[in-house]
Amino acid sequence: MLAYLDPTHIKSFIQAALREDVGPGDFTSLATVDTSTQGKAHLIVKDSGILAGVEMAHYIFKEVDPLLHVQTFLMDGANIQPGQVVLDVQGNAQSILKAERLVLNCMQRMSGIATYTRKMVNLLEGTRCQLLDTRKTTPNFRIAEKWACKIGGAVNHRYALYDMILIKDNHVDYAGGIKAALKKAQEYNQSHALGLAIEIEVRNEAELDEVLEVGGIQRIMLDNFSPDRLRDAVRKINGRYITEASGGITENTLRAYGETGVNYISMGALTHQIKSLDLSLKATKA
Repeated sequence: MLAYLDPTHIKSFIQAALREDVGPGDFTSLATVDTSTQGKAHLIVKDSGILAGVEMAHYIFKEVDPLLHVQTFLMDGANIQPGQVVLDVQGNAQSILKAERLVLNCMQRMSGIATYTRKMVNLLEGTRCQLLDTRKTTPNFRIAEKWACKIGGAVNHRYALYDMILIKDNHVDYAGGIKAALKKAQEYNQSHALGLAIEIEVRNEAELDEVLEVGGIQRIMLDNFSPDRLRDAVRKINGRYITEASGGITENTLRAYGETGVNYISMGALTHQIKSLDLSLKATKA
């Protein structure tokens, strides 16, 4: 399992989400449904796409009520069509109602991300290039969005600010240039025994030449290069470092960038320009 998907991290996310949604109590359910009422519900697909969030749903149901029983029919990554049943949940009706919205919010958003991600991954099929997600995620929902990108077939980039040194344009400008930024990053990495990979963003060929002169990194991000300029830059780097393209790349241009020989393409659109898939949890007789 990926480090950020440690069960303790997932549990913390769910607990925070339940505090936000339930607060001091689900007073509608408490007022209308007897505490002893047992129920069952189907999670039904109402859209086409790639399913994501099934495992998350299991964690949510368990956190709300360990006695809820979940039977799963479709797994994360499955192609889904309207009318299919993803899972059944059975147990205390108040517990099902408490978990309902959080399960749907997570799964609908995650399935939308996984669906779009899979579409982009398919556009790169046949190239050696892999798709990366970014930190352009919804605050406090990154764990679910990164998970969904992985289910859709992308490679997770750094999870947060602490698991890689990624020197962007603003860092370069504040540090006093490419060479100064690299020197400071390398010294900090070593003096604090962090052992982190170092990546640096370059905006043009002159900055790339400076990076190649200094070295001491693992990856170069080529930002807002055209496909032709990117192809030339990849040739110049000549396999010495991992290469990543970013900036203004859309589904219409993705294939052209993927054919340049670059190792990775990062797309913020995987998480910030997404339509959620329609799913529904419907009560049925226990």
